[in-house]
Amino acid sequence: MTNPPRIAHLNPPYGDAEGKALGRMMPKDSPVEPLKLFRTFARNLPFATAIGPLGGYMLSLGRDGGAGYDLRSRELVIDRVTARCGCEYEWGVHIASYARRAELTEEQIYATVHSGPDDPCWDDRDSAVLSMVDELHDTGKLTDATFDALRRHFDERRIIELFALAGWYHAISYVANGSRTELEDWAPRFPARRA
Repeated sequence: MTNPPRIAHLNPPYGDAEGKALGRMMPKDSPVEPLKLFRTFARNLPFATAIGPLGGYMLSLGRDGGAGYDLRSRELVIDRVTARCGCEYEWGVHIASYARRAELTEEQIYATVHSGPDDPCWDDRDSAVLSMVDELHDTGKLTDATFDALRRHFDERRIIELFALAGWYHAISYVANGSRTELEDWAPRFPARRA
């Protein structure tokens, strides 16, 4: 049995202001109800409004002036940060929504939760991204070796964005974990550790 949410998400019918805020947070023509985490954000409309532009920038991948990193790197950062933060909610949402498009294999999905950046399933670029996440998560700093590995694959603009993306998803994980956001029924759970 899971623990109940500490801050319950909104349920329909939504008020006008909440409905508009949720509409801005979800992709147009989304086949699913607004995410429970977004419905938690909507309990504080000034907050939900304030985070929208940064969240949109982080997820837009160069469209409309958005972030310049690629989809795979974005999803590796998000999956690893949320796994390291123990945020099964956000990890599952991103695995369900983006893992296939990011061309993550089942082995790599498992490794985002249970293996390190040196796992043989990762190439040099993936390993550099995961090392960045782990070092920032563990120490708040980055070694020169990891920074040099990132520079082999990304320019300074994209590195700055990857740093911010990692921090952003710490914040998202903290809100989801702190509020105990209820897991989405359609999202996968963390894989069990293999023997």
